[in-house]
Amino acid sequence: MAPIARTVPAPAERFSAKTKPGPWSLRRDCPGPCRLWDGAINEDGYGHFWLDGRTVKAHRAAVALADGAPVPAGLDVDHRCRRRACVNRAHLEPVTHRENVLRSSNHVAARAAVTHCPADHPYDDANTIRAANGTRKCRACKNARARARRAEQGAAVIPLPTHRICERTAA
Repeated sequence: MAPIARTVPAPAERFSAKTKPGPWSLRRDCPGPCRLWDGAINEDGYGHFWLDGRTVKAHRAAVALADGAPVPAGLDVDHRCRRRACVNRAHLEPVTHRENVLRSSNHVAARAAVTHCPADHPYDDANTIRAANGTRKCRACKNARARARRAEQGAAVIPLPTHRICERTAA
């Protein structure tokens, strides 16, 4: 008996079989409608696809199959249309992680977009203090608070001695 010949479809064929047409993107820089992933989706809404012997995210596979090479190491794939299930190559762009986060609409991007403190001082190199946790502090406001605190304390400041006083007594 002859063995049954099994044809394995190419990755691009398997990939396109797991997509369906989606709605038009509401963003100006995304041409055409989204192409939505219809295969396995994780709890975060990203599709998964088996490619080259391992599971990869569907949007990364879309870029790899369209470009003929994997996404370079250290780059994220940004969904310009903001739909996690979209695998339309025209809506996907390899960018650094920082750029991907700053393009989003989360609180990190919102804070990074702020250019002035609440007192309208600019966040520039000369006026910005970086806190240990990475947040920005306004140097002008910090100095104003310190001046106000010192003025409030006023005469309560005890002058330090100019010479060393020995507290020891002879036994």
